[in-house]
Amino acid sequence: KHQPEGKIMPIYDAAMLYQDAKTPLVGIAGKDYGMGSSRDWAAKGTILLGVKAVIAESYERIHRSNLIGMGVLPLQFKKGVTRKSLKLDGTETISVEGFADHLAPGVEITVLIKRADGQQESIKTTCRIDTQNEFEYYRHGGILRYVLRQLKAGV
Repeated sequence: KHQPEGKIMPIYDAAMLYQDAKTPLVGIAGKDYGMGSSRDWAAKGTILLGVKAVIAESYERIHRSNLIGMGVLPLQFKKGVTRKSLKLDGTETISVEGFADHLAPGVEITVLIKRADGQQESIKTTCRIDTQNEFEYYRHGGILRYVLRQLKAGV
């Protein structure tokens, strides 16, 4: 459903409307997010749809790395918190708050959930950028941009 009107449409069409409106998207996922045989394409599809961050209960190891390589921020719910315990229904507005100033491997990131009825809830998540190298890739918008900047700089 495209929000806020709740119109049912294909995911791609909704994603393009959000991109036209310059609305970045946040994906919400369960356990072992990204498990499967097409992990690299899953990360590419995620960024192409306009998803800037994913909040999951846990990540498949390679997919988490691929998300970073595409410039998508992987966040993880704290223990005991899930999309189900938060009773998310897809009508919420999710904001990843003020992380740019203190982003580093493993830091705690605040996420604000604004519900359709106006109620707000703030939760803590863990940044799943796990190494300094991954941080550099993410900081540059993904591994391709990182490599291109390194080549341009003659490094």
